[in-house]
Amino acid sequence: MTPPLPGFDVRTVPLADPYPHYRRYREHDPVHQAPDGSWYLFRHRDVTRVLTDRRYLRGPRPARVPAGLPHLMRNTAHWMVFMDPPRHTRVRALVADAFTPAATAALRPRIAQLAHTLVAELATRRQADLVAELAAPLPLLVIGELLGVPAQDQGWFRERALGLQQATRARAAHRADAWSVAEAAARDLDAYFRAELTRRRRRPRPGTDLIGTMVARAASSGLGDDVLVGTCVHLLTAGHETTTNLLCKGLLALLAHPDQLATLRARPELMPAAVTELVRYDAPVQMVTRHSPDRARLAGRTLPRGSRVVLVLGSANRDPARFDEPDRLDLFRDARRHTGFGLGIHYCLGALLARAEAEIALAELLRTLPRLALADAPVRYADDLVFHGPERLLVRPD
Repeated sequence: MTPPLPGFDVRTVPLADPYPHYRRYREHDPVHQAPDGSWYLFRHRDVTRVLTDRRYLRGPRPARVPAGLPHLMRNTAHWMVFMDPPRHTRVRALVADAFTPAATAALRPRIAQLAHTLVAELATRRQADLVAELAAPLPLLVIGELLGVPAQDQGWFRERALGLQQATRARAAHRADAWSVAEAAARDLDAYFRAELTRRRRRPRPGTDLIGTMVARAASSGLGDDVLVGTCVHLLTAGHETTTNLLCKGLLALLAHPDQLATLRARPELMPAAVTELVRYDAPVQMVTRHSPDRARLAGRTLPRGSRVVLVLGSANRDPARFDEPDRLDLFRDARRHTGFGLGIHYCLGALLARAEAEIALAELLRTLPRLALADAPVRYADDLVFHGPERLLVRPD
C-alpha cells in the first residue's frame, strides 16, 4: 500500500530536477489538495481541460499582494496575464499585432544580428555566465527594441525585472525584504514608462514602436495610462524571463543528451522541432493558476467554488499518458499539444517570439562554439518553481 503523500509545497521541490517529485503526485494523487487549500493538477488531461475551459478564471493578482505596496498593486492589476474576458480581450488586442507570425518573421534578421554579436563576445571568454551574457540580454534587447526604449537601459531593466519577481510566492519565502524590493522595482518601472508615454504624446510616432502604437490605439479604446504602463512592464519582464529560462534549460538538456546534440549539429534544419521538444521537456514556466467560479469535478474529486487551482505544466508535459517515454529528450517526437506555453485564451502572447529567439540563439551557439561545455561549477537555480531556470550557468566556450 502506497503511504499518503505529504501536502505539496513548492518550497520543498528540488529545483534542479523537479520531475521525479511531480511523478509521485501524478501517479498517486493527481488532483491533490495542499495544506493551504489550493488544488494541484499533475496530469496532462486535467491540466489541458482547465486551460481550455473559460469558466476557470485567471483571477486578480492584487488579492495576493500585501497592503502598503501601492506601485506593485497598481502595476500587476493591469497585467493581461491576470485578466479575464472581456478586459483581457481588449488589452491583448492592443499589442497582438506585434506578435503575429508575420511580425515575428520580420524580426528574425535583427534577432540573428543580436545573437551573433552576443555569441561572438561569449567566444572570447575562457569561462562565461550564459545567463548574464546571452540568455538574459538577447530577449531584453529584442523586447526593448519592440517597445522603443534605449538598448543602454537593458541592464537597468534586468535588475528591476528580477526585483519584481521577488513578489512570487516562492521567491518571497526566501528573503525578508522580497516585497519591498518588488515594490521599489514597480515604482521605478512605473515612473520610467509614464515618462515614455508623455514623450510619445508630445512627439507622436504611431507605428514606429509598440509604445507609440499603444498610445495611439488607447486614445480610441478608452484604456488609461495604468493599463498602458502595466502592459509595458508585463511585456518587458515576463517575456524576457521566459526566453532566458528556455535558452538556458534548452542548452542544459542538449548537453545532457549528447546523441540528440550531435543530431542537431548534423541536421540544423531540425531546430524548430527541437525547440518544441525542449519546451516540452523542461518548460520555462512550470505552473499557472486558475480559480474555479463554480463547484467542479476532476478525477473524482470535488473542488469547491472559488478554489485556487494550480496547473503543473511541467508535470503535464511529462505525462506518459500523453507522451511516450516522456523523460527522454527526443528531437523527432511529435511534441505538439504540450502545455509549456499554456493553451486557450491565455496561450502565451509571445510564444512565437520566444521560439524564434531560442531557435536563432541555440543555432548560433552550436555553429560558433562547437566545443561548448559546462564549466566545473554547479548550475545555480533561482529560488522559484514558477519562472523556473538557472540564475547562473557557467560555460566554457572552447
